[in-house]
Amino acid sequence: MLPPLLVLDPLLENWLREDLGRGDRTTQAIFFGHAKIGQASWIAKEAGVIAGLPVAERVFQLLNPTIHFTPTVAEGEFCPKSKVIAEIEGSFDALLIGERVALNLAMRLSGIASETRKYVEKIADLSTRLVDTRKTTPGLRILEKYASGIGGAINHRLGLDDAIMIKDNHIQAAGSIEEAVRRVRQNMPYPLTIEVETSQLEEVNQALQQQVEIIMLDNMDLEMMQTAVEMIRNFNSKTKIEASGNITLDRIRNVAETGVDYISTSAPITRSTWLDISMRID
Repeated sequence: MLPPLLVLDPLLENWLREDLGRGDRTTQAIFFGHAKIGQASWIAKEAGVIAGLPVAERVFQLLNPTIHFTPTVAEGEFCPKSKVIAEIEGSFDALLIGERVALNLAMRLSGIASETRKYVEKIADLSTRLVDTRKTTPGLRILEKYASGIGGAINHRLGLDDAIMIKDNHIQAAGSIEEAVRRVRQNMPYPLTIEVETSQLEEVNQALQQQVEIIMLDNMDLEMMQTAVEMIRNFNSKTKIEASGNITLDRIRNVAETGVDYISTSAPITRSTWLDISMRID
């Protein structure tokens, strides 16, 4: 789900200002005093999952609200190389000024959606769901997580205020899992849940004793992870289990087959490459 325009527009306006500077010297010089209406097409130069077309449309409309941006594919659709994915009609100056920002965003988001889809398809027939992380580009998180969702993942927390996640450094600073959970429960707002990161079976047992809602199994080998899942299911079948750390395309299915509810990984965002898209003036 895209953020409301109240949130999205300031981001896009800042990125347009960054690129535009004191003005597009080339475009404004060519069309000074005589705006010309024309058409353009967006073409996928490689195969992949398309994401970010509504964002691109908004970029152009902020420059000129009369621009008509018409997607020819659905958001989240896998498209072959050379397919026209959008057609645009309007003032040439707005098309040329907005081209780079709009394309950059669509290429970045499509790359994330394409990579995410690969991970999702590896476990599509299992009950385990893929979730993303907070390892995102500063300033782009809300859109990168949108692209992750388009690719088929579930968004993990968007920020530190979304959920309670007690990680290893929190535990070290507090002194123990028990103490960290005790302090959190004294101060957490309703109705947030508590997740605790564990890397050893003893830590899993400690988290279980604190009756937290979610237990993360971090960087465990498959044998230990399987044992941890069985421990948790036997103790409380309602406790959710998340696996994290060293999640690759080759390994993700084996991790899912241990019976965890969720697998979290930053890879589809941090390791994705941009999907090449070009704009052609017709």
